[in-house]
Amino acid sequence: VQLQACGGGLVQAGGSLRLSCAASGFTFDDYALGWFRQAPGKEREGVSCFSASDGSTYYSDSVKGRFTISRNNGKKTMYLQVNGLKPDDTAVYYCSRGSFGTDYSVLDWGRGTLVTVSS
Repeated sequence: VQLQACGGGLVQAGGSLRLSCAASGFTFDDYALGWFRQAPGKEREGVSCFSASDGSTYYSDSVKGRFTISRNNGKKTMYLQVNGLKPDDTAVYYCSRGSFGTDYSVLDWGRGTLVTVSS
């Protein structure tokens, strides 16, 4: 399993980015996928995810209304459109493959991409 995130960068507050996560080594359509982030000195936290079964999407309260998760099964790629960026969004963003029981459980982590938001 390989998950490669890209698209991060340095952006001013209020700006936007589109993060991508290219996947290989598994049947993409069959798995839940999610984005997490880890800010300097903080624990990794969930940002957004969606289930494979019905495509339901979930967002943390801190990003709801600003971030949009999507996937292209044909390209085996997941995206995170991040708008209205704030300095608090500065973090390394990781994509993941997962499964859904009552909650999203990570099966595999991808390499992260750094998002830095300047004030």
